[in-house]
Amino acid sequence: MFNEIYDVIVVGAGHAGSEAAAAAANMGSKTLLITMSLQNIAQMSCNPAMGGIAKGQIVREIDALGGYSGIVSDTSAIQFKMLNKSKGPAMWSPRVQSDRMRFAEDWRTLLENTENLDFYQEMVSGLIVENNKVVGVKTSLGVEIRSRSVVLTNGTFLNGLIHIGDKNFGGGRAGERNSIGITEQLITLGFESGRMKTGTPPRVDGRSLDFSKMTEQPGDVNPDKFSYLDITKPLTKQRSCHMSYTSETVHDLLREGFDRSPMFNGRIKSLGPRYCPSIEDKINRFADKNKHQLFVEPEGWNTCEYYINGFSTSLPEDVQFKALRSVVGFENVKFFRPGYAIEYDYFQPTQLKHTLETKLVSGLYFAGQINGTTGYEEAASQGLMAGINAALKVQDREPFILKRDEAYIGVLIDDLITKGTEEPYRMFTSRAEYRTLLRQDNADLRLTPKGFDLGLASEKRLKRMEEKHSRAQNFVDFFKETSVTPKEVNPILVAKDSAEVKQQDKMFKLFARPNITMEDMKQIESVSNYLTTNNLDNEELEQAEIQVKYAGYINKEKLNADKLKRLENIKIPEGFDYSKLQSMSLEAREKLNNIQPITISQASRVSGVSPSDISVLLVFLGR
Repeated sequence: MFNEIYDVIVVGAGHAGSEAAAAAANMGSKTLLITMSLQNIAQMSCNPAMGGIAKGQIVREIDALGGYSGIVSDTSAIQFKMLNKSKGPAMWSPRVQSDRMRFAEDWRTLLENTENLDFYQEMVSGLIVENNKVVGVKTSLGVEIRSRSVVLTNGTFLNGLIHIGDKNFGGGRAGERNSIGITEQLITLGFESGRMKTGTPPRVDGRSLDFSKMTEQPGDVNPDKFSYLDITKPLTKQRSCHMSYTSETVHDLLREGFDRSPMFNGRIKSLGPRYCPSIEDKINRFADKNKHQLFVEPEGWNTCEYYINGFSTSLPEDVQFKALRSVVGFENVKFFRPGYAIEYDYFQPTQLKHTLETKLVSGLYFAGQINGTTGYEEAASQGLMAGINAALKVQDREPFILKRDEAYIGVLIDDLITKGTEEPYRMFTSRAEYRTLLRQDNADLRLTPKGFDLGLASEKRLKRMEEKHSRAQNFVDFFKETSVTPKEVNPILVAKDSAEVKQQDKMFKLFARPNITMEDMKQIESVSNYLTTNNLDNEELEQAEIQVKYAGYINKEKLNADKLKRLENIKIPEGFDYSKLQSMSLEAREKLNNIQPITISQASRVSGVSPSDISVLLVFLGR
């Protein structure tokens, strides 16, 4: 049946698997995507949205490298918002509400139009491993398929167990069976596994809701988009979300079911995402709060189904229903399905290299929730990187690794493999020490040249990026080189309660003032003339404004990043034995022997390793 040997087999077709398969195939590797259901490719298992705080930056990075998540997010969007616009540009984060059905459909269409990519619907029950190298997979029907590398993106399906109140049953997602066999085999190969939990809220009938009692949450007046390519366009119409609140009455009704809650009666023993807790966890942990926000999110353009963001729960169905009917606007709510929690297997990501290849089995890569992460965006970025590196390995090319000062994706992967995680890992802007450099607006400038070199980003994408950079930089140079008189600029400064100037000065200096915007500068005749002649688009204008107004912050972070690179350039020999460094603390020796960092910089980020331990290592390596 399968006589040929594939270059890359991707197991699982969620966000991680879809990006992995697309990347490997687009890089010229003969790729097979195996999933338990071809009807559920890139299924949005939880909320119908992409992006958000730090996650939006990741989607733009995926797009800049040549991945598909940004494109699909644009084509299936029903609402766009740029979050944190009141803060500095390092915090700006794009987010879309998505049409759940269209999102999956558009992903499948893109994948089916990708050369070098085959599909197969079956459950993978095990790996074929010879001499510590993966050489294929086995399916539940006994089919053996050979390959030079395998990417596991199993999501919540590995021994998945769904909980609703005191009921539980095997499943990887509502209405779908779980996957068995892989965990057990990996453990026999020496891998360390654990259990994690996530949850999802009820889905309800929008026709039974009273939106007039809720607060409308519309999209941006002038919406943007994710992809840097011009094949997608900003939305011209949008659907609104709405907001309501729980109350003490709702909390009391929920508490009535705590004795039947798997969260509190011991049925669920694993940890869930700290930053996206269930509603019962929220009212238990934050007992002083008398209400919590609920976001009522439409599932698409033409459906009456709604997702109740903030009401994730594993309580019994009758308790969920009774409590939700006490929320303002939900008095007559009808359920499409109740919320539930799901427990699943994951593998401690410290068992991986920066490429996401496992240390124990050559050619085997892990991506997504199998590594202990939560969120579509985190999964998709890992899938992209695993697919890239699997393709590079079989092509005998150098691995592709993003550093912490190059991308949020680099921060994510370095955090996982260096520190590991005991709870579902979620990306935040605060995790990135160089977030002023890692903005959503410049992801293409940072990463598209790298994507082009890999063979993922097209020449058209590269030229568009280069043109944007050149035109924005020329505009910045214009501000640096052009002076403005007090007569021209003082009326603008007075209107903005900014100190007047007494003599001619460079426009760059005046534009750098915190309260002076691009719209203010457009009132100056020379600026207006420049824009009329050069016709800059919104992206180029935004880029120029950020480069002027945040030049000091950007340059400072670049200097700090350059200092870090000195430590990144000090390599540690592969398989280095830290036990011989008796001057180093016992904890540091144990942790470093386990993690096996590849540079001094990475070693310094390992939990339990102190600056004095690093000094000992530096002295030893210096000898």
